[in-house]
Amino acid sequence: MFTTPRFLQGIVPFEGKGLDVPISLGSSFSYVVPAGITAQPLYFRGGNSTDELICPILLRNGIPMRFFPIGARGSIHVPLRVVEDLVPETHIELHLAAPTGLVGTLVVDVGLVEL
Repeated sequence: MFTTPRFLQGIVPFEGKGLDVPISLGSSFSYVVPAGITAQPLYFRGGNSTDELICPILLRNGIPMRFFPIGARGSIHVPLRVVEDLVPETHIELHLAAPTGLVGTLVVDVGLVEL
């Protein structure tokens, strides 16, 4: 079986708008499953530079799919393989919820594979 890896990754400065007001991390943290292809999320890795809890949120078609809380100056690795398939034209996007006014940096790497 031929597979193609895809990654949403980068180092992102942010300013929190509230834990109940997630902000988009931008178009480089967005992915649409191509027509005729199925994709699977493989893993989420993230790091938090701040002294407070932040929460990256993976959205599927605009609806929260997974939450990844990261503690103060902490990191997280969550394997997602074989959790679920993403059907063609599914839109995945990463947002971030953080306390109001909190300024910091998120290091993030989301791995997906197209099947």
